[in-house]
Amino acid sequence: MAITFDKALGIHQQAIQVRADRAEIIANNIANADTPYFQARDMDFKAILSGAENKFLQATTTSSSHASTVINPDFAADLMYRIPTQPSVDGNTVDVQEEMAEFGQNSLAYQASFEFLNRKFKGIKLAIKGS
Repeated sequence: MAITFDKALGIHQQAIQVRADRAEIIANNIANADTPYFQARDMDFKAILSGAENKFLQATTTSSSHASTVINPDFAADLMYRIPTQPSVDGNTVDVQEEMAEFGQNSLAYQASFEFLNRKFKGIKLAIKGS
C-alpha cells in the first residue's frame, strides 16, 4: 500500500496556507486602521479546514500534478466582517489591539503547524534512510 504525502502530512499543509492567508488579511486590517469607513475582515479558520467552507479549499487543476487543496485567491468576497466592540466616528471598525492580538495568535499557530510538518518530514526521512 502506497503512502501519499496527503496521508502522511495530514491537515498541516493546508493549515499553513490558511494561516499565511489569514496573516495577510489581518495585516491589511492593521494597515487600514486609519482609513475612513474601512471594515475589518477575517476568515473562520475552523470552518475552512473542516470543509464547511470548502469553496475556500477548492482549486481548478489543469494537470494531475497540481495540488487540489490550495486556497482560491478569489475568496475575498466571502470573508466575514468583524463585529466592532467600539466603532470609530468615521465608520472604521478596526481595533488595532484586537488585530495585533489575532496576528500574534495566528503567528503562533502557523509556527506550530510548521513545526508539526517539520517533524513529519524528519520522521519520513528517518523511515526512508533507516536508523
